[in-house]
Amino acid sequence: MAEERFFLYDETEETKTRFVSFMGEDTRFDLAIMMSNRYFGKHIILNIQNGRFAIIGKDDLEEPGYLEEAFSINEQEAQELREFLYEMI
Repeated sequence: MAEERFFLYDETEETKTRFVSFMGEDTRFDLAIMMSNRYFGKHIILNIQNGRFAIIGKDDLEEPGYLEEAFSINEQEAQELREFLYEMI
């Protein structure tokens, strides 16, 4: 007999997802940018190529090393992604 699950939350929400692909200097970025009412207005950014994702707002873009760590990318790639995301979110 299965043990009863303890949910912290179980909600369904409509989201809007934008799929974007762009070329940086040396790297192609394939992203899914999900917008919802959760996470205090931040976006869920999914790097489709490596399966890594992060919840990102403008404040996170200003955090040194955040994109590099979240997406496992180098400093140059992070700067290209940062410039792009400033325009998107």
